[in-house]
Amino acid sequence: MKITLKKLMLCTSIIALTLFVSCKEEKQNEAEKIPGIIVENMDTSVKPNDDFFRFVNGSWLDKTEIPADRTSWGSFNELVKKTDADVLTILNEAIAEDKFPKLKDAQGNLTIESDQKKAVNFYETIMDTVARDQQGITPIMPFLNKIDAIKNIDDLQNLLTEMAPYGYGGFFGFAVFNDLKDSKMNAGYISPAGLGLSRDYYVDQDEDTKEKRVKYIAHIARMLQYFGDTEEVAKANAQKVFDCEYNLAEPRFTKEESRDTRKLYNPKTMEEIQKLTPSINWQMYFKGLGVENLERVIVMQPNYMEAVEKTLTSSSIDDIKLYLRWTAIDRAASLLNKELEIANWEFYSKELTGAKQQRPRDERALANLNNSIGEALGKLYVDAKFPPEAKAKAEEMIKNVMLGFEKRINALEWMSPETKLKAIEKLDKMTVKIAYPDKWKDYSELDVKSIEDGGSYFQNSINITKWNFEESMAKLGKEVDRTEWGMAPQIVNAYFNPVNNEIVFPAAILQPPFYNYQADEAVNYGGIGAVIGHEISHCFDDSGSRFDADGNLNNWWTDQDLEQFTALGKQLIDQYSDVVAIDDVNLNGEFTLGENIGDLGGINAAYDGLQIFYEKNGRPDSIDGFTAEQRFYMSWGTIWRTKTRDEALKNQIKTDPHAPGMYRAFMPLQNVDAFYTAFNIVEGDNMYLKPEDRVKIW
Repeated sequence: MKITLKKLMLCTSIIALTLFVSCKEEKQNEAEKIPGIIVENMDTSVKPNDDFFRFVNGSWLDKTEIPADRTSWGSFNELVKKTDADVLTILNEAIAEDKFPKLKDAQGNLTIESDQKKAVNFYETIMDTVARDQQGITPIMPFLNKIDAIKNIDDLQNLLTEMAPYGYGGFFGFAVFNDLKDSKMNAGYISPAGLGLSRDYYVDQDEDTKEKRVKYIAHIARMLQYFGDTEEVAKANAQKVFDCEYNLAEPRFTKEESRDTRKLYNPKTMEEIQKLTPSINWQMYFKGLGVENLERVIVMQPNYMEAVEKTLTSSSIDDIKLYLRWTAIDRAASLLNKELEIANWEFYSKELTGAKQQRPRDERALANLNNSIGEALGKLYVDAKFPPEAKAKAEEMIKNVMLGFEKRINALEWMSPETKLKAIEKLDKMTVKIAYPDKWKDYSELDVKSIEDGGSYFQNSINITKWNFEESMAKLGKEVDRTEWGMAPQIVNAYFNPVNNEIVFPAAILQPPFYNYQADEAVNYGGIGAVIGHEISHCFDDSGSRFDADGNLNNWWTDQDLEQFTALGKQLIDQYSDVVAIDDVNLNGEFTLGENIGDLGGINAAYDGLQIFYEKNGRPDSIDGFTAEQRFYMSWGTIWRTKTRDEALKNQIKTDPHAPGMYRAFMPLQNVDAFYTAFNIVEGDNMYLKPEDRVKIW
């Protein structure tokens, strides 16, 4: 539920993709085996013309059970689990060897621990459940005591200022990243603070959401009892907390509105923001954060800040303190003892998404480490696991897919020559980052203590939060460092960053069996090639297309071209929104439009990139009775081989801008003429769409 501002804005389209390929059993060296489609996972009794998803994945669907510790399972999950196992092996070997020499401080003394050692320290404090159980709720009590000491609005402001670097404030947050209209410079942003649930859970009125609301209020009451409330008091307080959160949820942008970055760019002078939320002394607030002479700040949701003012002026101090108390407890619960961690899991995972049991602790600890100081561990992973040949091959594939995309731009019938030139300029200026950073993050100023030195999961976590905040504050008003990465190398994922006009592919997504630089090119292009095409396409989806070649929020379209592009997007919205996914819940074509454009453009660009490769290197023969083009589309279908629990599916449709995997496997293909040719799909087949109903954007 908690999405960081940086991820929301800078990684606007993080995609989780998979490809599962296998090796033919031949008497060859392992490196010489040629991966292909796993025929055993298919259901060849079904025609691809009628049910492409089942044709590619039917046998796998029949024999696969979702593991008890997962809410969905598919190729992506399999790859993540394998990668996590590799990283945990590396991590545990590093712990066993404990060969981390100290580094020199500014005075030349060997006192600074290496970044890798800090990663180990953090991991070990997460795993140390004995110490966590002994500490209980003690680590969070200083924060709760500060909240309890609030007596008036001035005290509240002091607390919000003091707690901001630790992530334990409330109502709003302050962050620094690219100015959306001057992307080479860093600017300050005020955004809504996170709530216990996403907005839809507060305002939607369907029966399932109403039921989830009741369970959420019960969860709040349960958690408050751990912190001293009697059962009766906890129930009353839980309702007050929910009412406050509702008042802060309702005025926020809908999830669809939040995708329109133009609405998030609202620069305000200090005088203007003071009028917007006068209960906060903004000059004092920023001074308390160490920011002097700030002339303007970008308010992402002005209507929300007006609602904050209304809450501050109409609520009693006790009710405000109650909301802040709950916010602190909710954010800290998973960092404290096992009892609180399990209680937190039972609502957010079991009730909301249908999980049956928790994932293994070491996997959960690794996920937390990856998403906090992941580059410190990434150095170890890259040294052990990433072959340079894989990077070289991926670079060639990216070049071909980008050439394929350029070819498609030039062939568009709906776009004018003027706009085509600007689109190609944007493509040409796109930065591609592969595998790992050229310049690693410097964690020398970060304090992450070992267990032996008194380190705890909670304290190390807030130290990391504070370090990130201070790093962010130091960038305010300065030029953007575009060498930085937003994702660690060992994370299986990829993203497009619109303000830097860059696509990023961490090392973990460029590995067997997801990607094999020695594999059949049709399978690779249908898998990682389509990932590449997808991320490139985000440069030109309904959101990314609002940024120019330099990453600035700037309209580079002619009015007529933009009108036609919007109309094509509306067709794709309707196509997805017509699908009933479960019970009476339809897919949300408007919310998923960007990802759907990414899928459609990605598969097209990857196909053209494959043809460019074949023009240079010659065409291969059929494998397992399937042509290269058939293998390409079948590979795309295996990417989205997914089974999902009902509750998780409902939650995904409500909160995730990606359509569920089973629909991504075939719905984009129904708009692609080459797919029809590859499988001889004709009118009367279930996969068939009339030519006039096929959406062609990129």
